[in-house]
Amino acid sequence: MEDKYSDTIQKEIEVINRYLTQWDNLFSKEIKYYAEGWSVNLREKTIYPRYIVIFKAYNQNSFSIKSFEIHNNLIGKEHYKDLYFIDNITSLDALLGEIKNIFYGKDILSSVKNEHFKT
Repeated sequence: MEDKYSDTIQKEIEVINRYLTQWDNLFSKEIKYYAEGWSVNLREKTIYPRYIVIFKAYNQNSFSIKSFEIHNNLIGKEHYKDLYFIDNITSLDALLGEIKNIFYGKDILSSVKNEHFKT
């Protein structure tokens, strides 16, 4: 099991962070470390209120992405509605491609499709 200071993890985070800089105008970014893994948290600044979490556990070789729609209640407290989830992303290239697709609305379209075309 690797820890947050391992070269492998730091290189993965660096690659993801560098890739995400092209969207710095649209998303604020925060890297967090936990006992069980690390995450890159993205909050959309404009357009559509989304929160996207990229997570990797220290004891796994795959990534997961979860995206949420943000709603505020009458007193301003945030509530999150699940939009999209994918796990078992096994390579950085696949992860970066999935991130790009989500940024371009894959999560929103998937949520709308699931919500409005239930059988």
